[in-house]
Amino acid sequence: MADSISRGALAPGERLPPHRELAYQLGVSANTTSRAYAEAVRRGLLRGEVGRGTYVRGLEAQAPGDSANTLLRKCEGPIDLSRNLPFPGFAEPHIRHVLGEISSGPALSALLDYQNETDLGGHAEAGCAWLAQCGVPASPEEVVATVGAQHALFIVLSGLLKRGDLLLTESLTYMPVLAMAERLGLYTAQVETDDGGILPESVEALCKTARPRALYLSPTLQAPTTITLPDERRVALAEIALRHDLLLIEDDVFGPLKPDRPAPIATRAPEKTLYITSLSKAVAPGLRVGFVRAPARCAPALRHAVNLTAWMAPPLTLEVASRLIHGGTASTLAMQQRGLATQRKALARAVLGDTTGRADPSGLHLWLPLPEGMRADSFCLACARRDVLVTEARSFAVDASRAPEAVRLCLSHEPNEARVEKGLSVIADLLREPSSVQPLSL
Repeated sequence: MADSISRGALAPGERLPPHRELAYQLGVSANTTSRAYAEAVRRGLLRGEVGRGTYVRGLEAQAPGDSANTLLRKCEGPIDLSRNLPFPGFAEPHIRHVLGEISSGPALSALLDYQNETDLGGHAEAGCAWLAQCGVPASPEEVVATVGAQHALFIVLSGLLKRGDLLLTESLTYMPVLAMAERLGLYTAQVETDDGGILPESVEALCKTARPRALYLSPTLQAPTTITLPDERRVALAEIALRHDLLLIEDDVFGPLKPDRPAPIATRAPEKTLYITSLSKAVAPGLRVGFVRAPARCAPALRHAVNLTAWMAPPLTLEVASRLIHGGTASTLAMQQRGLATQRKALARAVLGDTTGRADPSGLHLWLPLPEGMRADSFCLACARRDVLVTEARSFAVDASRAPEAVRLCLSHEPNEARVEKGLSVIADLLREPSSVQPLSL
């Protein structure tokens, strides 16, 4: 069915035969066709209407590898396993529908104009609703809308820290935070981690000796390591923040993908935590909408920082995000992204076997330590020569000299599953034949 839809043999809106009739035509059991239809609905290929039958969905709504338009755009060139982004196709039909509603309604004119705090009040309510889905209660006064999570991080650093302050980060971290710190005149230092994530005792020791102003961390599905910080460490960090007047910048953009994670740190120390979330990882990467839940005393400084950097988050995209959130579509799309992530992790296990590395079924990426003696930079180059793009650990390291020999593989943004499988096969071949990974020469 997927192949027929992608080739246009089954057109959008076309009605499929009943399960039993198709089973008779194909010479298989009705149970088999029922399961196939259910899987096709789950992948977004078909839609079922009670009392009417099963129909082909539009190409824009289909799953990775099944949209002809997406294939034409994204299935040429290197296989890109370097970008930690979700599949964009799930959201497309819903955003198209919302944009149609907005364009034909009375709100469009106002959304194309500058907005004041009163105008943005409804969007703050949507932020509260999204934060609630993330497990973080908030009032509109505590919510600041931003142009995505990266912008949120910048306004937190620029609005609440001053030149010369010390910012702590994980030893492997989101690299733009280090560039931001350098541009703002902040000092940075890494805290020690292990296989469970940040070691609270390392943070405690630095608080006693170096007096840091803030700690930036990604406690859920951490990029690049995939670690989700256990609850006892979250509690310990909250207590340290309260004890040492330390600001915690909790980047939880992957949180909506993992509903079984421990409670956010913001629920343990709300007066010391700047909680950052967005729709970019769970809904659509190009929907640049983020939210910061800030202590009430910090919110005015963050709003001022938004004014300085972007004047305001774009009202039109905020309105789109608000309607997706209030209508329940955003949470449904997050669930679809989790389903795809789980499917791609299963594919990685099937191709890589025992060399899969560390992966969380809900996450968009996996962390692959390399065999002893193999350098990550050489491995990345060998992959690139075979048209597969991956990212080495040094790209995330505060101290590149201490970076492990490992790579991050991102599995969800490539739309065609066959390309993902091909890329993983290249990686598996290189891991089995270390001699094919030549060390870089100076």
